Amino acid sequence: MGAARTTIRGRRAVPWLVLGLWIAVLALTSPFAAKLADVQRDRAVDYLPASADSTQVAKIQDQLPGGETTQMVLVYHRDGGLTAADRATAADQVSEIASAHPLTAKPQGVPSEDGTTLMYPVASTEPGTDEEKRDQLVGEVRDIARGEDGLSVEVGGEGALATDASEVYNSLDGPLLYTTAGVVALLLILIYRSPFLWLVPLAVAGIADYLSMGVAYGLNQGFGTSVSGQSSGIMTILVFGAGTDYALLLVSRYREELRRIERPYDAMLAALKGCGPAVLASSGTVAAGLFCLLAADLNSSRGMGPLGTVGILCALAAMMTLLPAILVLLGRRVFWPLVPRYGSTPKVRRSLFAAMGSSAGRRPLTVLAGGAVLLGALALGALNLPGSLKQEDSFTSRPEAVAAMETLGKAYPERGTQPIVVIAPTDRAAAVLAEAEDTRGVAGAERGRSGDGWTEISVTASSAPQSAGETATIKALRDRLDGSYVGGPSAEQLDLKDTNARDRLVVVPLVLASVLLILIALLRSVVAPLILVAAVVAVWGAALGIGGLVFGPVFGFEGTDPGLGLLSFVFLVALGVDYGIFLMHRMREESLKGTEPAQAALIALRTTGGVIASAGLVLAATFAVLTSMPMLQLVELGFVIAVGVLLDTFLVRTYLVTSASVALRRKVWWPGALSRQPDAGGEELPEPVAEPAGAR
Repeated sequence: MGAARTTIRGRRAVPWLVLGLWIAVLALTSPFAAKLADVQRDRAVDYLPASADSTQVAKIQDQLPGGETTQMVLVYHRDGGLTAADRATAADQVSEIASAHPLTAKPQGVPSEDGTTLMYPVASTEPGTDEEKRDQLVGEVRDIARGEDGLSVEVGGEGALATDASEVYNSLDGPLLYTTAGVVALLLILIYRSPFLWLVPLAVAGIADYLSMGVAYGLNQGFGTSVSGQSSGIMTILVFGAGTDYALLLVSRYREELRRIERPYDAMLAALKGCGPAVLASSGTVAAGLFCLLAADLNSSRGMGPLGTVGILCALAAMMTLLPAILVLLGRRVFWPLVPRYGSTPKVRRSLFAAMGSSAGRRPLTVLAGGAVLLGALALGALNLPGSLKQEDSFTSRPEAVAAMETLGKAYPERGTQPIVVIAPTDRAAAVLAEAEDTRGVAGAERGRSGDGWTEISVTASSAPQSAGETATIKALRDRLDGSYVGGPSAEQLDLKDTNARDRLVVVPLVLASVLLILIALLRSVVAPLILVAAVVAVWGAALGIGGLVFGPVFGFEGTDPGLGLLSFVFLVALGVDYGIFLMHRMREESLKGTEPAQAALIALRTTGGVIASAGLVLAATFAVLTSMPMLQLVELGFVIAVGVLLDTFLVRTYLVTSASVALRRKVWWPGALSRQPDAGGEELPEPVAEPAGAR
């Protein structure tokens, strides 16, 4: 009797110990979590690999006298044409800027042919690579450059654009967190139908997100992992989306066990034993897929791999330890008003997923063919994706730098309005300058600063920024100027595009191979993993195709982020396989019991369909939050992933994977032992049956 009491007291202490451990962990990581925003970098060159020409230009500029330059363009415009007073105002303001800040050269005004616009390119060696001082400089220039009485004055250029982008990214953290939490809270209330239960997984997800921020900061300080606004934002999305999915599986199983087991502690142990392996396998698959991004050459993609993995692992740790501890401490009353009583039988309702599965199972080949045609047709829409995204088109709003670039584009349609920077060895600077001036597409070039064996040359193209003509000019300069580096805003965008193309060829096969190997080990089959991987790849193509059908024609997007294809592939494959694991793992369990193949497939769908649907809705909704953000890269990524998750949840898992399993019968487990078991064959498919309400 005494031993039993001691055991009970020990069990009661375990949740408190887990809670205390988490409090200690949060106390240790809290000082670091608050510093993550301080190490976030969102310049274009921060996204590029060290080997890129643009990156080398930025590094060498930092070593030149005055450090890296901040490029700006002051744009003076009057619709009816500039007056003499307007030109005098512009000259006075430029002189005031020159006296207040160190400039690389005296600014020279360039009037437009129609007389409506006057631009002054301005390059300052203050503040170098310090983003905070850069933003301060741009702000002070904008305070000086002001228009009145119909004269508009806008400050654009690379430096101003970077400042506006930094302001947008810095403003994401709060709205992104609050919007994500609000969406998850609403869905959990609808799913659980309880005024209290939804608070627990939501609070635990928030704690996991805070922990992930501290760990991410540690990775940055310890290993130099790059942190961008995009990667930190997606880490938050992953914590809430994947973490809530794990919570849905655990709480569903815990509710079921509370009806069979009297003590909440024992019921939670049974729930963890039942769903823990599937959750561990699914999170491991996602982490492995994201970790493959370390093979990317692009800094932003490579940094997203560790940060995404951190988010998944922190969500897993919190949902498998802290959430169970809190639920056990709160007891059955946390489920009020639908409290699962010990020994009670849940209400039975007609199963939607059993009906859907039966309809797919009766004509599996027809369903497979129809699904393949549908997904293939949707994937063709990817051919309609807009071209590469220009810097000025990367905002959903219209900041001042973008407005300035639009004004310049209209006033100077045949002229470059931002410099191409060439860094040449000083001993060859004169020859490089002459070669640059002689290059086709170059309107002019001038020698700039020199130092540490390098000389900066500013080249003006005869074509508009990021146009096909300017791109050809950049490539021609790189071909002709051996031993020199060609950079600048447009060159950075070109390097981003080229590096993303290289990364797709490297990372995509790695993701497929790693996910396939994990599935083979888990399911002990080759055919079933191939079906799951083929399904998620088809979903990715279809989701990208839907993006192509709506981005330009419906949403009016001017371009597509070069990294969209790779990042959406990694996330959709890694996250989509999650649901396949839940379905196939349950199918395998039923097959091990001796259930016939078709029945095993339908039972698996009936028992996991509700939870998978809820989890898919939550995950899609969290990624859909990105579509409300002011950066086009995030909007496009969030849209494609959200659409892909919905396709995967309600079409591929429900119909196609189930139909493939029914059609292949035991061959789906080849070459494992299950494939060699005798098959009765020709069994009739079971009619749709009701399922317990708690299975949802």
